[in-house]
Amino acid sequence: MSEFKASGFRDEFGSSGPDLVGITTMTSPYYFVPPSGSTAERPSDPPPGMLRFNTDIGRLEVWRNDHWATILGESPNLGDQNNTNSSGGTGTRGLFGGAYPASDVIDYITIETLGDAQDFGNLQGSKYGTSSCASRTRGLWLGGHPGPLNEIDLVTIASTGNATDFGNLSQSRLYPSAFSNQTRGICSGGGNPGGVLTMDYVAIASNGDAVDFGDLTVAGYGSAACESSVRGIVFGGRLNTSTYYDVIQYVTISTTGNAQDFGDLSYSGGFAEAMGNSTRGLVGGGYSAPAHINIIEFVTIASTGNSQDFGDLTLARGGLGGVSNSTRAVWGGGVGGANRNIMDFVTISSTGNAVDFGDRTVTVESLSGCSNGHGGL
Repeated sequence: MSEFKASGFRDEFGSSGPDLVGITTMTSPYYFVPPSGSTAERPSDPPPGMLRFNTDIGRLEVWRNDHWATILGESPNLGDQNNTNSSGGTGTRGLFGGAYPASDVIDYITIETLGDAQDFGNLQGSKYGTSSCASRTRGLWLGGHPGPLNEIDLVTIASTGNATDFGNLSQSRLYPSAFSNQTRGICSGGGNPGGVLTMDYVAIASNGDAVDFGDLTVAGYGSAACESSVRGIVFGGRLNTSTYYDVIQYVTISTTGNAQDFGDLSYSGGFAEAMGNSTRGLVGGGYSAPAHINIIEFVTIASTGNSQDFGDLTLARGGLGGVSNSTRAVWGGGVGGANRNIMDFVTISSTGNAVDFGDRTVTVESLSGCSNGHGGL
């Protein structure tokens, strides 16, 4: 093979420098510098397989025909290699916290593995009906009951330990929904005690009080929410003690403003849990009068339209928590005839029924969950 030397690459598509064609071998013991830039500076229609370094999240990413996929070369959270439960692996960490009866317990799993949860620490106080969101390093629990509450609790996901104070919501609320990308967390709706329209946001990397984002299209509580790095999706909810709705709403996370209509669920219900990856959002479980349900439905986040059938949970239940990475969604806890400690999971890119993951450390409902590998990251 002939030797080729080039320098001064200035364009990720090669227009300002030579093209490397065919098999190219790099023998330097040092490194090469790929194209880099922020999330906002991503090319909108690059060729498949384009590689770049995202300066916002500090990771390589590759264009997969229809979205940018983060390359997870390492995880900031190492599992405990001395045990054989779900915290024993290395990978994405999912946290569950808060519950009814009022509990301050936080436990965690490694989403890539199977097995029982392990103790993480405690919230600032015993509470239930919270919502939760996260960046790659920080997890937040927002609002809740008894109250309603305006508290925001903070944990560092890669460690274990008790939550500390982050700040306050602009309005006390119970059973809100929350979603986030790497930089911003949004708390939407909730009850006070009736449904509220308000959405608040915080900068996850810096402690402080939430500020106004805009309003939902429906004032409800007990909604479920998921996200991509661009959009937050809110599913269903409860208007009052007897009325549920099927509305799906969305916002653009990096802006401020009111929510817009996305489509509808196949049922009117609330107290489900939603999560997903960067392209697909899943919503599972919940209550649709007169009973708890085991339905899982999905949407394509970048589009709009009604949800479609995915499969079923292992048990009909509501008030459950959920966590996800790029491939797997895990639902934990909930109430269905009685409070439950079970966890079950699905593969996000497929369709089908959930299977058993393991058990939580507590038997509770009205909890919430977050992870450092969800679709908004």
